[in-house]
Amino acid sequence: MTRLRIAPLIALLAVPVALAGGCKPKAVRGGPGTDNPNIDQGAMSTTLDRRDLQELMQTNLDKLHGSPWWAQITSSPVPVIVAIWPIKNETSEHIDDQLNTLLGDLETELVNSGVVRVVSRERQAEMANEVAVQQNRNIYDPTLAAQISRQAGAKFYITGKVGTVDEFFNKERRVQYTLFMQVLETETGFVHFQYKSERTKAIVR
Repeated sequence: MTRLRIAPLIALLAVPVALAGGCKPKAVRGGPGTDNPNIDQGAMSTTLDRRDLQELMQTNLDKLHGSPWWAQITSSPVPVIVAIWPIKNETSEHIDDQLNTLLGDLETELVNSGVVRVVSRERQAEMANEVAVQQNRNIYDPTLAAQISRQAGAKFYITGKVGTVDEFFNKERRVQYTLFMQVLETETGFVHFQYKSERTKAIVR
C-alpha cells in the first residue's frame, strides 16, 4: 500500500515544478514593426525614462517652432548658426546618458529643419572641456557657454535643465519633473525663448 501511494504523490509534486519551469521570464522585442509595438508605453517606475524625456523635449520643440524667435530666424536670408549646450541634470537620478541621447535627437531635429546651421556637439564639447580644464570652470557656467558658442561662430545657443519635486502622502509617491529650455543670444545674453514642460509620475496603491 505504501508503494502505491508514493507514485501519485511524486506525480503531484512534479506538477508545480513543471509549471514553474514554464513561467520563466523571457526576453521580448518591442517597438514599431514588432509584435509588441506598445512595449514602451507603460511606466516601470517613477524615474524618468526615454519616453518621458522625448515627450518633454517634443513639447518644448513645439513651443519653440511656434515662437516669435523661430519665425524671425525662419525669415532670415542666411541660415543662423546655433550651438546646443548640455542640459543640466538637477535631479538625483543618473540620467546623463539619456540626456546626451536627447541632445542628439535635438541636434538631428534642428539640422533636418533646414532653418538653422548647428555647431557640431562633439567639436563644441572638445572646446568646452579644454577651456573648463584650463580655467578651472564649471561646464554649465553660462559665461563659458556664451564664450564657446561665440568661438564656434554661433549667434545663439540652446541650454536647459531637468528638475524634480518628490512628494510622499499616505504611502503614495508622486514625482514631478520639469524640462526647462532657453535660447540665448551669445553676444548679449538676451533670452529669446524659454519654456518649461512638465511630467508627473506616481506610485499608487
